[in-house]
Amino acid sequence: MSKTDATNSTSDRGGPRQPLIIAKNLKKHFPIRSGMLNRQTATVHAVDGISFDVKKGETLGIVGESGCGKSTTARLLIGLIELDDGSIIFDGDVLGSDIKLKELRRGVQMVFQDSYASLNPRMTILDSIAFGPKIHDHKDPASVARNLMERVGLDPERFAMRYPHELSGGQRQRVNIARALALSPRLVILDEAVSALDKSVEAQVLNLLSDLREELDLTYVFISHDLNVVRYISDRVLVMYLGEVVEVGPVEAVYKEQAHPYTASLFAAMPSMDPDNRTEEPPLAGDPPNPIDPPTGCRFHTRCRFSESVCSKVKPKLNVIADNPDHLAACHIKDVGSGHSLAAQEAGE
Repeated sequence: MSKTDATNSTSDRGGPRQPLIIAKNLKKHFPIRSGMLNRQTATVHAVDGISFDVKKGETLGIVGESGCGKSTTARLLIGLIELDDGSIIFDGDVLGSDIKLKELRRGVQMVFQDSYASLNPRMTILDSIAFGPKIHDHKDPASVARNLMERVGLDPERFAMRYPHELSGGQRQRVNIARALALSPRLVILDEAVSALDKSVEAQVLNLLSDLREELDLTYVFISHDLNVVRYISDRVLVMYLGEVVEVGPVEAVYKEQAHPYTASLFAAMPSMDPDNRTEEPPLAGDPPNPIDPPTGCRFHTRCRFSESVCSKVKPKLNVIADNPDHLAACHIKDVGSGHSLAAQEAGE
């Protein structure tokens, strides 16, 4: 299938300037229940009012510590878990009113981190890839599966009748990528899709993803802990902390100068190949606060060395950084190096 065929197979309802997907004020809280009566005793604030968009044809990288809400956000976008609040707009259509969940899942697919657990161990590779087209009444699902196997670098003659346990981790992840493409989606969400692979295999899969994006006119949401990988494959990067967005911007702008102290801490923790570049002290001390009872104001203020009194009282909003309308950060501090805050000045503190 050529890029033209892939483009024609889906409608571009909103036009090229319309973001492919818009997330508005997404919230997801998980209740904690205990006791014989199974009463709710607490609530985990997994995703707490985040908003962002993904432009057509781009790759949005999402980074942050474990437990910050990256995977929950991905599952909300594809409809695997139900929203508590907020809305998802897919190419101008609002989920639930203009577009149903089944239609959304034709346009949005996901590749998970665990390549083995993602596949049915009792189904052959051919059957796994052909399952989606078969459910959606495609005329020849087996042909679709074989074509996709060739596209992701798996010889159908060798691999079609094999089972997941007979493949390596990299081969299984190629199967998962092929399975995600089986319904000709427009958006593919990759949740730590290369983190479990060897570096050489990781590079091959990243190059495959880049080629597929160009050939099939795909849009990606790429979730990863590896900042180097995110820089390689992403056009923009979104940084999450404790269920909120703290910074978002073009990948080169964010990698050149981090506007939020948390983002700066993440980058400072990146391993260096320079033996003279030694880390004298941890760039970020302590564990993230409990998501059951997150801090008031800026949620990062309990770990931020630039924290001021206003940080614990007022929740910062995403503001433009350095006159770049695409680079936003939610921080009261005007200059991280000086420690002076805009909010404190405005409040007269």
